[in-house]
Amino acid sequence: MSTPYEPAPAGPPASEPPPSNLVWAILTTVLCCLPFGIVSIVFAAQVNSKWATGDFSGAQDASRKARLWAIVAAVAGIVYLVVVIGLFSAGIMAVPTEGQL
Repeated sequence: MSTPYEPAPAGPPASEPPPSNLVWAILTTVLCCLPFGIVSIVFAAQVNSKWATGDFSGAQDASRKARLWAIVAAVAGIVYLVVVIGLFSAGIMAVPTEGQL
């Protein structure tokens, strides 16, 4: 009598590891928001090592978190830029001129 359920073969899946999003993490760190970008880099660095040790769900989770934090860093950088431009255009902030130094 055979069973309809066969366990999955042991070992790594035949597919490649999930994307590490390291490039996006570095770009958002440099161009947008340093603290959130660093968090993204930390998670991006964990993807390949977790995949290599057989922690496939951990690698996918780290990839997802790296992408999430890169998006958070990009949004934070854009919000900061919009606020600064708004403060300059409202006259609340001003660039000091040579006579004001």
